[in-house]
Amino acid sequence: MPAALIVAHGSPADPAPQEAALQVLAAQVGAHLPGWTVLGATLAMPGALETALDRAGPEAMIYPFFMAQGWFTGRELPRRLAAAGASGRRQLDPFGTDPDLPALMAHVATEGAAAHGLTPRASTLLLAAHGSKVSRTSADSTYAMADHLRRLTDFARVEVGFVEEAPFLDDAARIDGPALCLPFFALRAGHVAGDVPEALAKAGFSGPLLPAIGEHPQAAALIAAALMRQR
Repeated sequence: MPAALIVAHGSPADPAPQEAALQVLAAQVGAHLPGWTVLGATLAMPGALETALDRAGPEAMIYPFFMAQGWFTGRELPRRLAAAGASGRRQLDPFGTDPDLPALMAHVATEGAAAHGLTPRASTLLLAAHGSKVSRTSADSTYAMADHLRRLTDFARVEVGFVEEAPFLDDAARIDGPALCLPFFALRAGHVAGDVPEALAKAGFSGPLLPAIGEHPQAAALIAAALMRQR
């Protein structure tokens, strides 16, 4: 039986809600993959990764529910897998680099604009992202997504702002004219629930804040398709 383990960072300060959210996502992905075992675990919840690895079995693929191929996917996740006796497991590319994600984000941004009475040609789309103090790949993935969205949508401008590096979100969000913000995040952890809205408020950003892209109902189908391609 094919198996996959979806792994996210989670929230170290309050791990239970994000662990529960990932279990829901794993069940949604599994609903698209009859005959598969699909489990989820966050790195922040003590013992969750080890328990899920045992349940998934030695052949389970590891799917990183992260937005970039950066420090966590390149170093921390392999380290945690090795510590759990699961080194050498097949680790797929992270959610944020999926080739189908730009089309989903373009659809979400365009629909979000319409739902709030905004005309894309007269509006700015602001991507709120994590950024990193230790790895360039987080920013690079976000800039690549912004380039995709410039080609796939009719927004007058597509701008980027980060929580942990320049251009910081509270600077990037000082936008004249209509705008909306789409968080380039996987789960609703502390950054999406707290840091992003706080930065927007500090900047005087009055446009709508959409849910994080990883929370979209189509995210599960996208992950399932990625797993099927790698079977």
